[in-house]
Amino acid sequence: MEVQQINDNRKGYFEATEDGKEAGKMTYTWAGDSKFIIDHTEVSDEFGGKVVGKKLLMAAVDYARNNNVKIIPLCPFAKSVFDKTEEIRDVLFS
Repeated sequence: MEVQQINDNRKGYFEATEDGKEAGKMTYTWAGDSKFIIDHTEVSDEFGGKVVGKKLLMAAVDYARNNNVKIIPLCPFAKSVFDKTEEIRDVLFS
């Protein structure tokens, strides 16, 4: 499975694909230069159970760490993963 990021000045998304099919997408909106809001995550039904959502979130965490930005997880899925996974909370905006 491949995850790629599409980003512009105001919005962007992480998209997971496998064998040319979209497996899932996590969208975000920039809130200034140093933080972004994850607002929605969706996974295609045929990819259920393949932890696609978590792969998308980990791509967002890696991006935040590499670019010294913070994440505000308004999406219920993203928030639940942050709540359960202490080792990624370093990128949370507080």
